[in-house]
Amino acid sequence: MLTFKNVTKHYRLGQQTVEALKGVSGQINKGEMVALCGPSGSGKSTLLNTLGLLEMDYQGQIELAGKAYPKDPKQAAMYRRTKLGFVFQRFNLIPVMSAWENVAYPLMLNGFSLADQEKKAREILDKVGLAEYANHRPDNLSGGQQQRVAIARALVHQPEMVIADEPTASLDSHTASVVIDLMKTLGHEMGTTFIVATHDPRMAVQCDRTIDLVDGQITAEAMKWAS
Repeated sequence: MLTFKNVTKHYRLGQQTVEALKGVSGQINKGEMVALCGPSGSGKSTLLNTLGLLEMDYQGQIELAGKAYPKDPKQAAMYRRTKLGFVFQRFNLIPVMSAWENVAYPLMLNGFSLADQEKKAREILDKVGLAEYANHRPDNLSGGQQQRVAIARALVHQPEMVIADEPTASLDSHTASVVIDLMKTLGHEMGTTFIVATHDPRMAVQCDRTIDLVDGQITAEAMKWAS
């Protein structure tokens, strides 16, 4: 379970101070897929980055699985590497690596043997329906396939939570629906929480729940559990 209490975040713009988050609080359950929604400037990207420990200069409390987020930069880097996964709009795959090598990259950083890296990478690629493309490089994959590789990479080390920033923005409607359903299914199956910042209404309606932000504040929190 992720909990955040009275999280506040300020930015300095010249002589002005901008309050991007204004004491937001919430709770997200293990295995839940939650969409952060709101207009540009609402604070959803700031909240996403703060919950993903990409922004560390904040006030308030954040706990994952009952343990407080680290404040030390080195500890935070290790925490991101072991406890969190990330999916981005532009996939962020390494072009000179095959699909399985891209997926295995977090395992390499965490000290797994090469044999275990390949075994685990190929297993998770099979889960996302890309076993036959394991040796393909990104430029030989479609956009949807690249995003599925990115999802596999985010999940391969079995993180507590995956942070996804506009993961369907570059995809057509059909492919976006497939990717959303895949993330939700794997999250529920693996007990991994997904937090997604999105402008995409297709994404929001397929999530378990939405958290709506306006002007740095949570305005509504509606539960939409799927049957």
